[in-house]
Amino acid sequence: MAIRLMRGRRRAALATLLSILPALVHPGVARADALTAAQELVREAHAHETAREYDVALRRYAQALELDPTLGDAYLGLGALRLQMGDTREAERVYDAGLSHVAPFPEAWLGRGRARRAMGELREADADVEAYAAKVDDAAALRLLASWYADEGRPIAQLATWRRLLTRAERTDDPPAHKEAA
Repeated sequence: MAIRLMRGRRRAALATLLSILPALVHPGVARADALTAAQELVREAHAHETAREYDVALRRYAQALELDPTLGDAYLGLGALRLQMGDTREAERVYDAGLSHVAPFPEAWLGRGRARRAMGELREADADVEAYAAKVDDAAALRLLASWYADEGRPIAQLATWRRLLTRAERTDDPPAHKEAA
């Protein structure tokens, strides 16, 4: 059974290598081919994460970014995995790199905010999540921010955030969200 599993993994790795080989051998290969190969590597990285094969997942994310340094999903996956593994400084670096290579990329602000929060950089984390919530209009991010403000003992900032949630609930005509924010 273990031999068959290894053969299956080797077969999958070989298939991936063969799918990205044209991009590595021929520099003139179309960007669409490199993008497709990079997206496939990200899918594989997710599968390896699910199987708790984190070292392989890290390599797949890195390979995807080598093929396409503008692939936001690879930065998000790699940053989240680094954060999950407790490597908060590296997670922050990954999100920073994503912000410099992918524009616009507000999701990286949220990830970087979580990494900074884990490192104890509370004000910087708050600013990142604020930027994300303002750009994306995400109620969950606003609730997260309000809870962070409560943890930090910043009731005025917390109240202002709940008011933003109330305004958003009224604008979107969302009775459960209105009830929560009121």
